[in-house]
Amino acid sequence: MTITSSPWGHPEPRRSRLHLDIVPESILRALAAGESASLPLRHVSPCVAGPECVALWRMRSEQIRRTPTDLPWITRLMIDPQVTTPVGLAGFHGAPDEAGMVEIGYRVDPAQRRRGYARRSLETLLAVAQRHPDVSMVRATVSPDNVASRALVTSYGFVETGEQWDEEDGLETIYEVSASAAPSS
Repeated sequence: MTITSSPWGHPEPRRSRLHLDIVPESILRALAAGESASLPLRHVSPCVAGPECVALWRMRSEQIRRTPTDLPWITRLMIDPQVTTPVGLAGFHGAPDEAGMVEIGYRVDPAQRRRGYARRSLETLLAVAQRHPDVSMVRATVSPDNVASRALVTSYGFVETGEQWDEEDGLETIYEVSASAAPSS
C-alpha cells in the first residue's frame, strides 16, 4: 500500500462515514500564518483555525518544507459528511521511522466531543497502519491527566511503555501497539 493524498475512510464504512482528508499545502501554510478568514469552510472551523492549533500548523508547515514526502502522512481533517466544517484533526506525526514506527495524533473540536469521532479516527489510523508494509509499530503519547484518551488507546491494545517530556505538551505517557496486533474496530 502506498500512502496517497486520497481521503482515508473508516475501515467499516457502514459503521462510520467519517473520513480523514489531507490538508492541502496552501491551506496548511495559511493556517500556519493565522490567515484563515478566506479559507473554505470544508477546511476550517473555529477549532482548526483557533489559537490552540496554530503551533501545530506551524510545526507541520515547517515539516513539509523540510520533508515534502510527509504530507500524506501528517495531520488531516476529520470530516463528517453531516457537518459543514471539520470536526477535528487526526493523522500521523510523519512517515514511518527506520524501525517502522508511526505516531498517531488526534484532536476533536470541543464542540464536537462525545460523538465517537476520536474512536472512529483511531480506528481509521490503525487500519492505515496495518495495511502499510513499512509500519510495524504504532505509538500514541497522552497526557497523564487525559483520562478519556488513555482509556481509548488502551482499549485498542496500546500498552504503556514509558514517559517523555514534550516541549509543547509537557509530560506524556507513551503507549505502543504492534501494527499487526492492533484491533482496527
